[in-house]
Amino acid sequence: MGERKAGRGRKRKAGATARPARTARRRRPEDAIGVFDSGIGGLTVLEALSRRIPREHLIYLGDTARVPYGTKSSEAITAYAIETADFFGERGVKLMVLACNTTSALAIDVLRSRYPIPIIGVVEPGARAALTATRNGRIGVIGTEATIASGAYPRCLRARAPDVEIFTRACPLFVPLAEEGWTENDIARRTASFYLASLKKSGIDTLILGCTHYPLLRKVIADFLGPSVRLVDSAEETAREVRRVLASDGIARSKGKGSASFFVTDAADRFMRIGERFYGATVASAVRVVLKGG
Repeated sequence: MGERKAGRGRKRKAGATARPARTARRRRPEDAIGVFDSGIGGLTVLEALSRRIPREHLIYLGDTARVPYGTKSSEAITAYAIETADFFGERGVKLMVLACNTTSALAIDVLRSRYPIPIIGVVEPGARAALTATRNGRIGVIGTEATIASGAYPRCLRARAPDVEIFTRACPLFVPLAEEGWTENDIARRTASFYLASLKKSGIDTLILGCTHYPLLRKVIADFLGPSVRLVDSAEETAREVRRVLASDGIARSKGKGSASFFVTDAADRFMRIGERFYGATVASAVRVVLKGG
C-alpha cells in the first residue's frame, strides 16, 4: 500500500474558519464525488451511492488515524473536516458527501461557507425521511455521543415540524459491535435492549439510525422495537439527495461505468479487511495519505 502527502502548510488552529480554500470553478459531469467519513462506517453510504448513481466516480476518504470522532470536541472535528475537505478540493471534486453523522452535525455549516461546491450531509436527508415516515409525530434518534450532544437532529426536525416529539439516545457500543461483525448475536441483542428500552417505552413509531455503522445492526434493532417502528437509514436517504442534486445542477455523469477509489489516514489492512462488511463488495486496495495538519 502506498502513502501520499496531501498538501503542505502550517497547522491550522482547531475550529479555524479562514476564507474559502478555493474559488468557484466550472463543475463537469466527469468530475468525481468526494465521500468522507471518520473511518469505516461511511462505506454504507458509499454502497448506497454506488447503487443509485452507478455511473459516477467516487473517492472515499476514511480518517482512520483519528477515529472515533464521536467522543471528540466540536473544535477538533471541525478542524479534521477542513483538512479532509482540502484533500477533496485538491482533487477537483464536483460534490462532497459527509458520510459521517458527527461531522454532518458539527461541521457542515463551516464547510459550506468555505467551499463553492454542494456539500451534502446525512442529518438533513435522514430528518426529512423521518418526518415523512412518522404517523404519530414521535421520533427517536440514536447516534454517537457527539451527534446526540450536538442536538443537530432535533434542530433539523423541529425546523420542519415544530410540534414533533423527539427522543434521543447515544449508543456508542453499537460501533465496535458493527466493526467486529457482532450484529446478530446475544451480545448485540443485550446491548440493543439496554440502549433502546426507554425509546420503546416512549411510543415512538420512527427511529433514525443516526450513525452510518448502525444499518449493520438493523435486524437486531428492528427485532427489539417491533414492526410498529419504522427505521430510517440515513445512507439511503443521502444517496437519493445526491442523485437529486446532480440532476438539478446538470452535473450527473450520463454514460460509462463508475468507479470507487479508497484513501485512509492510517494503515489500510484493517480497513480493507472490515470494509467488505460495510460496503458489500471487496475493497481490493486503499492508499494511505497524510492530511495537512494531520
